Amino acid sequence: MRSISIGDRLISEDSPCFIIAEAGSNHDRDLGQAKKLIDVAVEAGADAVKFQTFTADKIAANTSHPIMKLGDEYEGVPTLYELYKGLELPREWQRELKEYADEKGIMFLSTPFDYDAVEELEELEMEAYKIASFEMVDIPFLRYIAKKNKPIILSTGMANLGEIEDALNAIYEQGNNQVILLHCGISYPMPVEEVNLAAMDTMKTAFHLPVGYSDHTLGIAIPIAAVARGAKVIEKHFTLDRNLKGPDHKFAIEPDELKAMVKGIRDAEKAIGSSVKGLADTERLHHQRGRRSIFAKTDIPKGTIITKDMLAVLRPGVGLMPKYFDIVIGREAKRDIKKNEPITWEVI
Repeated sequence: MRSISIGDRLISEDSPCFIIAEAGSNHDRDLGQAKKLIDVAVEAGADAVKFQTFTADKIAANTSHPIMKLGDEYEGVPTLYELYKGLELPREWQRELKEYADEKGIMFLSTPFDYDAVEELEELEMEAYKIASFEMVDIPFLRYIAKKNKPIILSTGMANLGEIEDALNAIYEQGNNQVILLHCGISYPMPVEEVNLAAMDTMKTAFHLPVGYSDHTLGIAIPIAAVARGAKVIEKHFTLDRNLKGPDHKFAIEPDELKAMVKGIRDAEKAIGSSVKGLADTERLHHQRGRRSIFAKTDIPKGTIITKDMLAVLRPGVGLMPKYFDIVIGREAKRDIKKNEPITWEVI
């Protein structure tokens, strides 16, 4: 698997998972709220906090086409265009948010959705570009971003292997091979039974790239499971409060959950540990105290030929292992062996 650096963080087979706290549009066009989201990401221990840079006019057509009409779940917003219009991050905030994140010691990222957004983020010296699943089939846009020669985190929601290959070829053609693939489901929230974490294995095998997971399920269990399965990047939407008005709050996790997710991921990484199957340091006492060994069930005088009924297999494991039981039978006692004394090679 290829190793890729994002700033001072290495993404590799053996590296810790890179955790992106996805603020998205949950700032609700409130600068103070956006900064609080950064604070929450820092407090939780995330590696990066990410926003989204889009303008409604450049992401959706202001059309009356029926597909653009939204249901009641969008709190009275009639069309997708108007939804995007109400969620735009004011572009003049971005430098201030980037500087605030720098002061707090967390990486600032934002997903660009148009060419101007890419240039504005370039001016802010983005460490990497995250490309949303909906944009991964926009081949000219991928080429444009790839030319910046920054690492690309590519979400692959809804995509098949052929579409992923097309996207990668477009990026590689620009001389950029710094790509991380994120498995992703595009439902909000995503049903657990449709997540298909095993698809990460398929992408890793097919493309020999680091893989991760962008999560839209409720709760924190699935991203932790993804890390246990090999995800090297996790992206998860979070909010200050799920009851806030706005489409992305309801499926996002709250501050305490974000902190618990980060801890769960770090615990999972510790638990993955080594592929060597053997005795852990903390098991040594239990290994000796709890395992059985061969003991004398009765006094055995020196010179006695040992029979089966003279022996017992008991705890602790301070004598010969039970697998030697049949070998001990028929041996001669070299000295007097007391009842409840462990049998060792030295006494037979």
